[in-house]
Amino acid sequence: MDTISILTLRLSEAIGLYMIVIGMGGLTAPRRWREMMDDLARSPGLVMALGFPVFVVGAALVLIHSIWTDPLAIIVSLIGYAALIEGALLLAVPGPLLKIGFWSLDFTRAWAIVSIVLGILLFLAGLTGRATVIA
Repeated sequence: MDTISILTLRLSEAIGLYMIVIGMGGLTAPRRWREMMDDLARSPGLVMALGFPVFVVGAALVLIHSIWTDPLAIIVSLIGYAALIEGALLLAVPGPLLKIGFWSLDFTRAWAIVSIVLGILLFLAGLTGRATVIA
């Protein structure tokens, strides 16, 4: 896949690897995700502690990569904005996100498989892509 930025390729690889690893965790230990959600429901401090790094990672991605020139760059940019919004919501109004999180526990294995597949696609796009001028 052609993109305009080498940064897009490297971020695609990193995000893809993250999605593969988190998906593998969901497949091998789905109960751990339920325990994590239970911990978050019991501990507002833990929600704040989680929200801050998610917000920071999202903000960093948005600051260094807000590129809208090609499909891969758009996907990477959207992931950055999604992380920024998720982190902000965890800090400001975590209730709705926690509700969604508890609802999604019924589909842990499905989410894990989707995460692995999308992670592989993003990783391969970054690994095999080229940074070139797009006409």
